[in-house]
Amino acid sequence: MDVAEGKIKRGRKFDQVLEGAREIFMRDGFEGASVDDIARAAGVSKATLYSYFPDKRLLFMEVATGQCQRQAEECIQSIDPNGPPREVLRKAAERMMRFYLSDFGQAVFRIVVAETARFPGLGREFWEDGPARSREVLIAYFREATARGTLRVEDPGLAADQFTELCKVDLHPRMLMGLGVEAGPAERARVAEGAVEMFLARYGT
Repeated sequence: MDVAEGKIKRGRKFDQVLEGAREIFMRDGFEGASVDDIARAAGVSKATLYSYFPDKRLLFMEVATGQCQRQAEECIQSIDPNGPPREVLRKAAERMMRFYLSDFGQAVFRIVVAETARFPGLGREFWEDGPARSREVLIAYFREATARGTLRVEDPGLAADQFTELCKVDLHPRMLMGLGVEAGPAERARVAEGAVEMFLARYGT
């Protein structure tokens, strides 16, 4: 069952509350975000906020799934079905890393992992709204590129999963563990280039 089912109420200030929450969650993360700050950013009273979202976790996940949808849409828009693999993969890597390495992206990952055991629908909703959609776009591109002869991909689903994981190596796990890793432009470029080069070494023609 959807974790938000039967608990979240919608009204005329629903989107206003979400936008305020998004601003504060992206700035302060889940633990650091206070209900007072969210209500202030949204321009509503705490009573109004609680009337829509009685639990901060529910509010966070509503914002998180919306952000995942945005990330998936950006990935979709960044992929030119007829573009050369190196260019397409580099853009896709940059889009995915921008989300995975952001404070908000890491907070989403931690919350989903922590809460999915109690609320199985949470993980499914997160997956379907973000990673699964991006995955399908990559699969479609790999099939088309293989048909054109610019890639040689026997299992597009596996290749999509492999490329996504290549974009997470080094920086993503260490940042999740709070090891104080800096993910500046140079570090991101290093991982993105490595992901593209390794992928093309396996699937390039």
